[in-house]
Amino acid sequence: MTITKQTVANQIAAYLHHEISLAQLVDWSESALLDGELAERDAKTLSSVIARLGVADVRAFGLAWEDCEELLQKLGFAPRVEVVAA
Repeated sequence: MTITKQTVANQIAAYLHHEISLAQLVDWSESALLDGELAERDAKTLSSVIARLGVADVRAFGLAWEDCEELLQKLGFAPRVEVVAA
């Protein structure tokens, strides 16, 4: 399966929505770099973003909201926050 900007954005969104854990996001990104076929025209951007996600479990790097926002912007997306009553 070819990994596209949308694929990576979906993984970040799943993390932000608490559908997957940070460990799962890191595992996915490591697998994507090793085994994934990156969309050729976006390979440089994709490899950069995926590599950053791959080190998110290292204390020196982490993954803050601002990091996710920046990564999504590199992919051509913008996050949107919605606050609703619990």
